[in-house]
Amino acid sequence: MTTARDIMTGGAEYIGAEETVLDAARRMKDLGVGALPVCGTDKELKGVLTDRDIVVKVLGAGKDPATCPAGELAQGEAVTIGADDDVRAILRTMSEHKVRRLPVIDGRELVGMVAQADVARALPDPQVGDLLRALSSD
Repeated sequence: MTTARDIMTGGAEYIGAEETVLDAARRMKDLGVGALPVCGTDKELKGVLTDRDIVVKVLGAGKDPATCPAGELAQGEAVTIGADDDVRAILRTMSEHKVRRLPVIDGRELVGMVAQADVARALPDPQVGDLLRALSSD
């Protein structure tokens, strides 16, 4: 059984909720990623901040990324996957919530990220096609 732990990118970095969106954008650039988990001072996951969030919810809304806290964009409950959950759970969670990236949690600790690309590399083509269709539908 293939699990999230098997296909995830480990050692996920995160941005603190109190850090600015500008800090997050710089970290994304340095890491070459399009999303960062947002964690509170207690290291608990608050959400995920994407490059699209920065453009639409900050720049597009006329907010200053140098003063806007990353945590302001981490609204609601974060969608996650357990490190030992199998690929069926990953596909189901991504499809149901229409997310392309899932933080991987072991207990309460962030241990990695599973991206759509990780799934594509790990699964047979028909399953990947089903996921892409689910993420692309309205």
